[in-house]
Amino acid sequence: MGGRTVAVFTGDLDVTADAVIMELHRRDVPVVRCDPATFPAEIMLGARFCSGWTGHLRTGSRTLNLSDVACAWWRRPTPITIPGDVPEATWVRREAVAGLRGVLSALPWLNHPDDIRAADHKPLQLAVAAAAGLRVPATLVTNVPAEARAFAEDCGPVVYKPFTAGILDSGHVIYASAVDPRTLDDSISVTAHLFQQQIPKAYELRVTAVDGHLFTARIDATTDKGRTDWRSDYHNLRYSTYDLPVDVAAKLRTVLRRLRLRFGAFDLIATPGGEYVFLEVNPNGQWAWIEDETGLPIASALADALEKEK
Repeated sequence: MGGRTVAVFTGDLDVTADAVIMELHRRDVPVVRCDPATFPAEIMLGARFCSGWTGHLRTGSRTLNLSDVACAWWRRPTPITIPGDVPEATWVRREAVAGLRGVLSALPWLNHPDDIRAADHKPLQLAVAAAAGLRVPATLVTNVPAEARAFAEDCGPVVYKPFTAGILDSGHVIYASAVDPRTLDDSISVTAHLFQQQIPKAYELRVTAVDGHLFTARIDATTDKGRTDWRSDYHNLRYSTYDLPVDVAAKLRTVLRRLRLRFGAFDLIATPGGEYVFLEVNPNGQWAWIEDETGLPIASALADALEKEK
């Protein structure tokens, strides 16, 4: 018989994880929270294989028995770091990551960390969404200035989007932004760029999926900045719950199934003509503020999912 403990791997400051952990505590479900960043200096691992993995992961105050884990949640842990004064620090870090992640990979997961890493690739998401029957914007990935200019001419107007969170070393955050074709110069060759055809918006949808349940919030931006990327102007957004059409919901569930995800946060555009356009799915997306704004019971659904042994 499987265990009851829920293991949550995340950083110290994670209000989204806090909401689910509080719900699990309310249900008297044992929870062990751990940030693997401090392994191996402050976390002790002892795991033995004999017809299955047994053993422990010990933090300063808690012990996680591996065989007692009902489900694990790879939320937003901090990367493992090794002090620079440790001999062969690069090799030590590689071994620490391989050893810890290798053992943890055998646990039952909400979203397996390896599946999260694969599903994070935006080009893959677009291909999977299109194959599931969703409309996807025309997209270019390039580091060739001439390719960018040709795309803008063929598909304009276009927007630029970062592949990742878009946080620069300076702390500045890059959001999706409309592209002036005159700015498509040789600086494009510095790195990979993602350009997409700009889709007319009536409003946007944030669909948080948990084990097939879809919690849909409509997001109406009241400024031009927010209409380009609502993340850039949270103070000028209006939220409401939304009934997603059955056929669109079925296609989103297909995307989740093909990406091997039990949880995902989708961003969709609803066009003035009534079409739904896929933008992306975040396999570890934020949702706590959506619950606060709409009352959608996402924390409860995640607690349900984490209580189940899969």
